[in-house]
Amino acid sequence: MSSYLQTSIEYLKGVGPARAELLKKELQIFTFNDLLFHLPYRHVDRSKIYKVNELRAEMPYVQVKGIVSNLRLIGKNRAQRLVADLRDETGVMELVWFQGIKWVRESVLPGKIYLAFGKPAAFSGTINIAHPTLDDADEAAVKKYLHIMPMYNVTEKMKARGLDSRAIMKMMNLLLADPKLEIPENLPEPILVQNKLVQRHWALLQIHFPKDDKSLAAATFRLKFEEFFFIQLKLLRFKVRREQLHNGIELKTIGEYFNTFFKYNLPFELTNAQKRVLKEIRHDVKTGIQMNRLVQGDVGSGKTVVALMTMLMAIDNGYQSCMMAPTEILAGQHYETIVGMLRDMPVKVRLLRGSTLTKERKVILKELLEGEIHILIGTHALIEEVVQFKNLGLAIIDEQHRFGVEQRARLWKKNVKPPHVLVMTATPIPRTLAMTLYGDLDTSLIDELPAGRKPIQTILRYDTHRLSVNGLMKQEIKKGRQIYIVYPLIAESEKLDYKNLVDGYEQMCRDFPEPEYQVCILHGKMKADEKTREMTRFMKGQAQIMVATTVIEVGVNVPNATVMIIESAQKFGLSQLHQLRGRVGRGGDQSFCVLMADVKLSNDAKQRLNTMVETNDGFKIAEADLKLRGPGDLEGTVQSGILDLRIGDLSKDAPIVALARLNAQDILRQDPNLQHPNHLALSQYFEAYQRTAKWGRIS
Repeated sequence: MSSYLQTSIEYLKGVGPARAELLKKELQIFTFNDLLFHLPYRHVDRSKIYKVNELRAEMPYVQVKGIVSNLRLIGKNRAQRLVADLRDETGVMELVWFQGIKWVRESVLPGKIYLAFGKPAAFSGTINIAHPTLDDADEAAVKKYLHIMPMYNVTEKMKARGLDSRAIMKMMNLLLADPKLEIPENLPEPILVQNKLVQRHWALLQIHFPKDDKSLAAATFRLKFEEFFFIQLKLLRFKVRREQLHNGIELKTIGEYFNTFFKYNLPFELTNAQKRVLKEIRHDVKTGIQMNRLVQGDVGSGKTVVALMTMLMAIDNGYQSCMMAPTEILAGQHYETIVGMLRDMPVKVRLLRGSTLTKERKVILKELLEGEIHILIGTHALIEEVVQFKNLGLAIIDEQHRFGVEQRARLWKKNVKPPHVLVMTATPIPRTLAMTLYGDLDTSLIDELPAGRKPIQTILRYDTHRLSVNGLMKQEIKKGRQIYIVYPLIAESEKLDYKNLVDGYEQMCRDFPEPEYQVCILHGKMKADEKTREMTRFMKGQAQIMVATTVIEVGVNVPNATVMIIESAQKFGLSQLHQLRGRVGRGGDQSFCVLMADVKLSNDAKQRLNTMVETNDGFKIAEADLKLRGPGDLEGTVQSGILDLRIGDLSKDAPIVALARLNAQDILRQDPNLQHPNHLALSQYFEAYQRTAKWGRIS
């Protein structure tokens, strides 16, 4: 990066120390380079002047030229507004100000010709523009403003100090017009030619001040490609270096443990997807390179059996395995499931949680170090310093987005040679997000449900349908089935939501009275032993209805539960609704998910709930969630600021992400250490990028 671009922002003409301090605090703009990459959030077309009689309320931003006259105050106190007429040869419209009235009255000269720019609206049959931008309309000014104009994000503090979008635009104009400004190219010529990318300097000029729509599109494509290319290069280079540095444990043998399980203990026939994923894992663990693989599989797709069979590969080769889950309930459930599947096999499985008693913990730690334990299942307790293995060969992390990078990395240090790592998630990750967040991992997909599973029927019901929903519940309970009722728990209104939960529980007890019915309750404020007791009652079928918060979202497995009722469903995100729905439909019976919602719903909420009704496909839902909410809102994806993208948009830019990744792979295939003379500029920029990028190693 040129030293000129590293100049402090206060030395740009018209900035000075006070404004520089504001830019640093509010927008983290410290240098000329930071300003250059404060990209417009949109552009408005000021290349045309409209006539008054052409204006319509539904039009976007428009520009009108005319004489401003008849400034008058209308209304009193807070309802007061300043109104002026703007007249051209075709008619009259109004300009309106609700704030800054004193300043407008002092600065706007009646009888003068102005260019007015803003969003048209209609009020009482008259077209108006509220808070228009007014500029002199002499010939030089008109020429100056007839272009596609950038709009920049600014804060309220900045606006109050006169640093609005227009002020940023003037600063940008000064910087880009400076003859000393050099923006070096950072991509090799073959990549530019092959992908039809414009030069970097030209792209930055056109992203701020495009001469036309075509130039803006070319500049946008170039800068998006560059942003995704360097993210992918960082992830893939980390993967290459990890493979160069770390010899993996070789699990060459498929032996007695694996084969016995496959022949006699496998609870159901593997789906083709499970077979494919096991084949991919098998290929990884015998190569002598440490495996780092992400297994994505929708709720109920059979990830646990794949994990267990991988652990049996490790045991066959004389190594131990561990499996880390985010909650005590989920860890306990994995333990029960795995012990159940390993019936009569000489495999020692132990469970280690925060609540494990000291006496039992000491025994587990001793047996682990002596190699007596084959499989250790647990929570964060597994990464404690005192937990030492004799020879850990495989670490499995379930619902891995719940764990931080450092927590996961601690498992690496549990053996001299780092163990193979398998990370699993039932939260479907859209392809663009997977490539960006987990780009240094190999990815496997279990995209089939086991035979005999019926698709869950999802129904949207409003509060007015409460009686019919109760009827469905009674009908299912009569068949011997069980029911979840889930309430949202949102931090900002925790007290209110907690009250809703308790009220809901009491209402259920009235509608479904003892002794005919048993209702249990589960929420985050309960003590661990209370949670376990209530969960056990439900799992053993001693209670037919469980009223809960989203603590049951992950991992609770009760095949007999066939109805999931989600209260205030509009308060949940799509991925969370899908996770909750996945708690039912785990047996062979027809299951139902009932989305209870307010009658008055926003368009966004309607779209979200209708998506749930229309599809059971977790990946379609994740894509829809990404489009509706943006990547920053998807649970567990914002790590170390990775999604602070300057221009890229993961909900729209999948083809560009894929193209950037292919190009990064090609470069590293030819030149893994970026030492070729043709890659000098790329390598120099990449080193600087790695130092300044806001995000760390993700996977």
